[in-house]
Amino acid sequence: MALVPYEETAEMGLQRFHKPLATFSLANHTIQIRQDWKKLGVAAVVWDAAVILATYLEMGAVELRGCSAVELGAGTGLVGMVAALLGAHVTITDRKVALELLKSNVQANLPPHIQPRAVVKELTWGQNLGSFSPGEFDLILGADIIYLEETFTDLLQTLEHLCSNHSVILLACRIRYERDHNFLAMLERQFTVSKVHYDPEKDVHIYKAQRRSLREDL
Repeated sequence: MALVPYEETAEMGLQRFHKPLATFSLANHTIQIRQDWKKLGVAAVVWDAAVILATYLEMGAVELRGCSAVELGAGTGLVGMVAALLGAHVTITDRKVALELLKSNVQANLPPHIQPRAVVKELTWGQNLGSFSPGEFDLILGADIIYLEETFTDLLQTLEHLCSNHSVILLACRIRYERDHNFLAMLERQFTVSKVHYDPEKDVHIYKAQRRSLREDL
């Protein structure tokens, strides 16, 4: 969601992000994502966490048919598109500057009969929340969106606004730095959090969060 330099290990390198196209086979579809690292940086490439979260959805971990979902900090929109292909009605969001590439990827990859189930919409965390009804979504998705400490408060406010008591949040991420642990601690003050999946090859964790009940807070 943020257009900033990204700290990558020398091991991984950035070479794959400079490729104009990244191709994936998910949800019985071939998805070709247009990337534009030079123009938009981290918002315009597919990170491992997005692939792992999309694969997790494909495994049937969550019932998506008829589900109302939102992807936060969607970047290229891979996770949201897979959710739509699997039957969800998805609002795929990012900051205004990333929307043109996001829309083009959604239009290029979703078949015409699926496209009405996927809406691309601007969302800057903590700012234009009035455009979204409180508790609007059954499922909130985020892949590799917790790396900037200055966004944590706004992200938590956004999650709180979008969640109902029955909503499920799925966040996929690497735990790289102390700040990542700090975010999880902040999340646990407002939500019940559990780790539901770990991919050892990519070192990606998926966390599930749900709003705490009044009984839990007593």
